[in-house]
Amino acid sequence: MASLEFFKIEDNSDLELQLFESRIQAGFPSPAQGAFADSVDLNHELINNPAATFCARVIGDSMVDSGINEGDMLIIDRSLEPHDGDIAVCFIDGDFTVKRIMINDNGLSLVPANRKYPVIKVPSESNFIIWGVVSHIIKKLNR
Repeated sequence: MASLEFFKIEDNSDLELQLFESRIQAGFPSPAQGAFADSVDLNHELINNPAATFCARVIGDSMVDSGINEGDMLIIDRSLEPHDGDIAVCFIDGDFTVKRIMINDNGLSLVPANRKYPVIKVPSESNFIIWGVVSHIIKKLNR
């Protein structure tokens, strides 16, 4: 089971970065049309409820097929109501894990995104809570 390293979001911090005026093509390149027009505050873009939002760094590879790799930073919003199919941070029998939640008539299961790991069926007698819903993933792409 993967573990997580948690960080609290500072609700009074601002992080403004320059925003490139043009949209960036993911297909054929287009000529650059200008310069930096404005700034963007990543706290405003990524965090809806600072008091209920935490970050956690991923340790492990159970979610790689969903694009969540070891070292990625998750933004977790505890104020979001979890729904079937959400990726969530869950606490089960003393351990935290990040998995896709599956809710159906047979109960609740935690589904990894890596074939090496089994689906975890959550027994009713287990010590279990859905701790928060993952709202964003921050990845480091450079060397």
